[in-house]
Amino acid sequence: MEKNMNVKKMILNAILIAIGALLHQITPALGLPMQPDFSLSMLFIIILINGNYKTTLISSIIIGVFAALTTKFPGGQLPNIIDKIITGQVIYFLFKAIGSRVSDNIKILIALSIGTIVSGLLFLGSASILAGLPGSFTALVTVVVLPAVFMNVILGSILYKAIRVSLKASGVLVVK
Repeated sequence: MEKNMNVKKMILNAILIAIGALLHQITPALGLPMQPDFSLSMLFIIILINGNYKTTLISSIIIGVFAALTTKFPGGQLPNIIDKIITGQVIYFLFKAIGSRVSDNIKILIALSIGTIVSGLLFLGSASILAGLPGSFTALVTVVVLPAVFMNVILGSILYKAIRVSLKASGVLVVK
């Protein structure tokens, strides 16, 4: 029975990663060679649903690679991989620190807001070192990262609620 549940979780993770990659591919740039990164929403949902380090690390790497393949930022391939791997770890340990003191609905809001900021800062920081930025770091945080936080919180919340409802209805996972 445990093996069957692991296969279901792996399939669920693969579907969520694919949806995240698709959203990342079709999301337009915001007037700059940058875009909000909705694949982060899926990464945070995967981390919350699974709650284990191995899945976090593997999902972070895979989502980083897909984000690198679909980036619209010149030279943004390596910065995408760096930011996803580190951001995944930050959110995993944040969830562990929070524990069960807050509901999963609050955890996902915390992850979507803090995680998107961390990811954006890591991406811009590594891109500035590796590829250069098309503007000042501060301006890009204001023009790209902060709107991405707003959009990720809204979209990610909707996606999380939809996924929770479908998981609950299908009985695939016991959702708190």
